[in-house]
Amino acid sequence: MLNKQLELTNEQTSPLFRIMWIFNADEPARRQFENNICAFHIGNGLILSVAHNLKTEAKNLKSIDESLFSDSVLPFLNPEQILLFNRCYSVDVSTNKRYLNTSNPNDLQLIGAALQQINFDTRWLTLSEKKSCLPHLIVQFKNDQFYNDGQLTSHFNPTSYFHEPILNRHTFLLEVELVEAFYQEDIALYRIINTEQNIIDRLPKIEIDFSILNDAQKNYYCLQSSPGGSLGRLLNKAQIEGYLDHHATFADRFGGDFTFEGMRYLIQGYFRFGSSGAPYVVFDSNSGNFKVNAIQSEACPIQLSISNNKEGNFQYINALATPLSIIQSRLQSYIFLSASGKKEN
Repeated sequence: MLNKQLELTNEQTSPLFRIMWIFNADEPARRQFENNICAFHIGNGLILSVAHNLKTEAKNLKSIDESLFSDSVLPFLNPEQILLFNRCYSVDVSTNKRYLNTSNPNDLQLIGAALQQINFDTRWLTLSEKKSCLPHLIVQFKNDQFYNDGQLTSHFNPTSYFHEPILNRHTFLLEVELVEAFYQEDIALYRIINTEQNIIDRLPKIEIDFSILNDAQKNYYCLQSSPGGSLGRLLNKAQIEGYLDHHATFADRFGGDFTFEGMRYLIQGYFRFGSSGAPYVVFDSNSGNFKVNAIQSEACPIQLSISNNKEGNFQYINALATPLSIIQSRLQSYIFLSASGKKEN
């Protein structure tokens, strides 16, 4: 089993990746990354992550189409705000876009406040729907070859590959689109698009175990980003401590608040903040492989009494994970369609 454990953390064999939203993805000099989330590949270009980040709001827009700015932003600004936006967003007639040209914290705060005041929808879900900022799968290696394959590497160009010397990594970008967001369960399904099939086929994947595991399960682990940052991977033991019929509210100013609900595992074991979307894996002795069983959803706050005062004394010592069984039939339909080369209408 040790070799299989190590494979889950190796960049050449791990199914764990990240999804990030990219402003100006096809303009390398202006490209900017936001909204980092864990994700994993389940085969045929289908990627699983969480859904709650889709409805969080970008604090500022790194760029905006001139037509969208003229129709949906400018008419709702007051004269002072118009001056601010015209000063901080320069127009490039060749792309017909406005680009943020300030890093002044006061400017950024005023811009963010103005966008909120006029109720301009900056949720990542909406930005991707408007093609203002698109989600991509981030695949990184220590060398400049995509899975050590020169033929696959040749499919990438300056808009989809670049070297990051500071990180000592070579980054390859694969565009993804949202297939369906299961907000109640806090799961999002994506598919890789505009990508050669042989590239998709080369990505490591992990099969799904749809069973509900008991709390005596021994070979259970969380596969997540390493503690020091987004680079690297960590496989650590996890323990199912209990089961929840979960219910919690998530705020959404535009689409209306929604609820997380349904079955969850209560998990004991290390998890880092920013590990949402990480897979919980179980070793299947029959196949000799790890399979994904659940997905990291939320930190679980336990309120403790300190000096007889509970106010604000939250300690995050557990995690909540969503068993993939609660979307089994819906997910299996997408897997079937993907395997047959079809898309759901």
